[in-house]
Amino acid sequence: MTKDEVLEQASALKVDVVRLQFTDILGIVKNVTIPVKSLPMAFDGGMMFDGSSIEGFVRIEESDMYLKPDPDTFAILPTNQSGVTARLMCDIINPDGSPFAGCPRSVLKQVIRDAQALGYNILVAPEPEFFLFEGSEARTTDEAGYFDLSPGDMGEEVRRDIVVAMESMGYEIEATHHEVSPGQHEIDFPYSDALFCADTLMTFRVVARLVARQQGFQATFMPKPLAGVNGSGLHFHQRLMSAEGNAFYDPKQPNDVSRTALRYISGIMAHAPALTAITNPLINSYKRLVPGYEAPVYIAWSMGNRSPMVRVPRGRGANTDIELRSPDPSCNPYLALAVTIRAGLDGLKHRHELPSPVSRNIYRLSEAERRELGIDRLPEDLEAALDALESDRVVWDALGDFIAQRFVEAKRLEWDVYRHEVHQWELDQYLRVY
Repeated sequence: MTKDEVLEQASALKVDVVRLQFTDILGIVKNVTIPVKSLPMAFDGGMMFDGSSIEGFVRIEESDMYLKPDPDTFAILPTNQSGVTARLMCDIINPDGSPFAGCPRSVLKQVIRDAQALGYNILVAPEPEFFLFEGSEARTTDEAGYFDLSPGDMGEEVRRDIVVAMESMGYEIEATHHEVSPGQHEIDFPYSDALFCADTLMTFRVVARLVARQQGFQATFMPKPLAGVNGSGLHFHQRLMSAEGNAFYDPKQPNDVSRTALRYISGIMAHAPALTAITNPLINSYKRLVPGYEAPVYIAWSMGNRSPMVRVPRGRGANTDIELRSPDPSCNPYLALAVTIRAGLDGLKHRHELPSPVSRNIYRLSEAERRELGIDRLPEDLEAALDALESDRVVWDALGDFIAQRFVEAKRLEWDVYRHEVHQWELDQYLRVY
């Protein structure tokens, strides 16, 4: 899409207003709405906003920022309001036209260019999970389980309408189903390039909440909203594509898995603790990363086994890929993909030691058995993950000093507030005993 093509489509579709959307460092979608007549001005770089008002961006004396719409992201939003509303995803640029160091979308673009310089394009297929609750409370819509359908799955129609809404915006859906926990759902997207994948996930979070609210439900991407059941993950399937095809496939190697794939996995595992701060950015994220609820807890990889952090799914041949299972849907997908890809590329460069794949259920191994196999644990809380991020130069550099410093500052403040709070569990556990 070009600027002129977008303007033609906007006219043909009788668009009234356009939402210029961008993402802050913490992964929250921000929005500036303009009348369609202002769209040419926006494309010509005239849409300024106050960056000092956005969490983690700039100080007030450095506040002028500009939005640069990406024509390829033009789509009609499925609102139930009168008139036609379009959407464009934007990069954030400085007044001189250079990329703003705090723009997550630009960070991912740079990592993609780094991969292309090595001769690779990155394809990603995400599997986001989410919960549907009734009203504004954490009250589940059903008691259904994995792959169940109505009447047990009371959210089936909402899920269907989310799919229809996404398809109306031009997005493909690969599959959708009820997940293991009550009120939990999954919608899977096909492979696309990494930037399109991140844009898709940001769009999906907006659309899912919008459609759910229209039907009286609340969609949440909080990783662990309910105790005692599985939390929500965001699995990333990845492939590196070269001029010869899928670089993760090699029929001359065992299991059809190339040395390139193994080196890529070695990089992800070497930087796993630091990655976790970005892929699992909430205090609540670490209540999902506990044994017994299918989420990976240990830094290991496998050929099909789902208990490790990374696995190579059994469908091999030209479709060989890897699946990173630890991220959750609260992450900023631009930053999560940027640090994951950069870690994998670091594995290609430095060929980190890769232990043997684990075929056993890691949750059932004793601590001594895990030590013998060299299996370490992912960070157990946000503070430990932030410590790992600050000591990992590769992951830090993937983010850039600007984003890394502000992300750590914001998250350490979040941890400090949580640490000082007295929670209901403590009152229930101790108040009448001590």
